[in-house]
Amino acid sequence: MRIGLFSDSYKPYVSGVVNSIDIFTRELRLLGHEVYIFAPRYPNYQDEEPGIFRFSSVQAPTNRDFSVAIPFSLEFAPVLRKLDLDLIHVHSPFILGQVGAVQARRLNIPLIFTYRTLYDQYVHYVPFSQNLTREFVVRLSRYFCNRCDLVITPTGKVKELLNDYGVLAPIEVIPTGIDLARFSCGDQEWLRRRLKIDPQEKILLFVGRLTKEKNVDFLIRAFGLTQSRFPRTRLVIVAGGPEEEKLKRLTEELGLTERIDFLGRMAEQDLVNCYHGADFFVFPSVTETQGLVILEAMAAGLPVIAVDAFGVSDMINSGIDGLLTKYTLGDFTDGICLLLKDEQQQGAIAKAARTKAINLSSSQMGLRLEAAYLRVLEKRWRYPQKITG
Repeated sequence: MRIGLFSDSYKPYVSGVVNSIDIFTRELRLLGHEVYIFAPRYPNYQDEEPGIFRFSSVQAPTNRDFSVAIPFSLEFAPVLRKLDLDLIHVHSPFILGQVGAVQARRLNIPLIFTYRTLYDQYVHYVPFSQNLTREFVVRLSRYFCNRCDLVITPTGKVKELLNDYGVLAPIEVIPTGIDLARFSCGDQEWLRRRLKIDPQEKILLFVGRLTKEKNVDFLIRAFGLTQSRFPRTRLVIVAGGPEEEKLKRLTEELGLTERIDFLGRMAEQDLVNCYHGADFFVFPSVTETQGLVILEAMAAGLPVIAVDAFGVSDMINSGIDGLLTKYTLGDFTDGICLLLKDEQQQGAIAKAARTKAINLSSSQMGLRLEAAYLRVLEKRWRYPQKITG
């Protein structure tokens, strides 16, 4: 197959959407398919992989790390004609998602959409009329999904949400898988050596982006409460983002500067070493549709403590391969402390977590996506759709 992926976010931007596109692209190419990516251009960034078309872009006013595509290019139409795509798969209902949808209709090929982001939870980036914006996003999501031949969601919870929105298009649940070869091996002492952490101290790890929706301020406050009960603990935050300075100020205000380490973004192998060097993974976000970093932690054998919210609850069987808590500082703190004092449960959860990660490998999820594509194409061949209007 010749597959065109359209996304409003892609490298060098760091996000779950970008990671998912990268993982599925690699797996589809290993299966012998041709994958072409259409994304915004970023200043001073050069692609090292083939098959990427970049639209001119401008810096997002509310997130300086993010580029917004300008969906016009004299080169785009001839490139698209030359590629002779079999289907288009979009990863946003916005600018480049709309471009992909228009081209799928023009070329009379299937349109697939992965709904991976709770867009109504991101309206704080809009500086006005947030309630109206939220309603608009829900209406847009419903309308866009119903234009598609297939909608893919990472968890059953997201599928239920789209059904509640009134989406009538076919929906399949295909989580983003984990690259087991990448995350199952790492240097367990690397993190302690780098930060000079005593072997008797327990390390709590967070990996993600430092944005409002990731709820890291909640995590820092919960860690402060944990410290009062388990002083020999450290919190390591591997992330960057617009909230970084604000969160560092909060850390200082709470007197936790010596106990919390902000490491920023890390190279791939260093990130893997962080997973293997930690004792627990802590995840406070309540806006995730899946939480790919949870799977990464599981692959490294880390017990995960997370807030019981939306897509995360589909990824963790609480008490078996992780621990889910209510969304209160007290409950989240109690969950952390429960595992800190119970080494037997730590070991059992770590073992089950590895098994969960194996069952959600990227190779298996790549095969599921390939099969979904083939079913859509077979339906099109059997019942060809004519362009009208």
